[in-house]
Amino acid sequence: MYVKEVLVQNQVGLHARPATFFIQKANEYKSSIWVEKEERRVNAKSLLGVLSLGIVGGTNIRIIADGSDEQGAVDGLVQLVQSGFSE
Repeated sequence: MYVKEVLVQNQVGLHARPATFFIQKANEYKSSIWVEKEERRVNAKSLLGVLSLGIVGGTNIRIIADGSDEQGAVDGLVQLVQSGFSE
C-alpha cells in the first residue's frame, strides 16, 4: 500500500471536469485506488464517489493505492492534482 497527501490547489476543487480528469487518470492503473478526505474514503475510479466528497480548493486529500503499480498511480495522481488540472 502506498499513500500520499496532497493539497488541492485549483480554486473550485474536484468538481465535474477536474474529477473526470482524475478518474480517467486513475483508470490508467491496475491498482485499487482510493481518495480520502477527513474520515471518508471512496473509490478513485468512481465519479460519484469522488464528487460525493465535496472536495474544494485548499483541501488536503490522501491518495491511497494498493497493487502492482501503486507507487506510479499515487505519484501520477498527486502530480495531476498539483498541476491544478490545467485550470
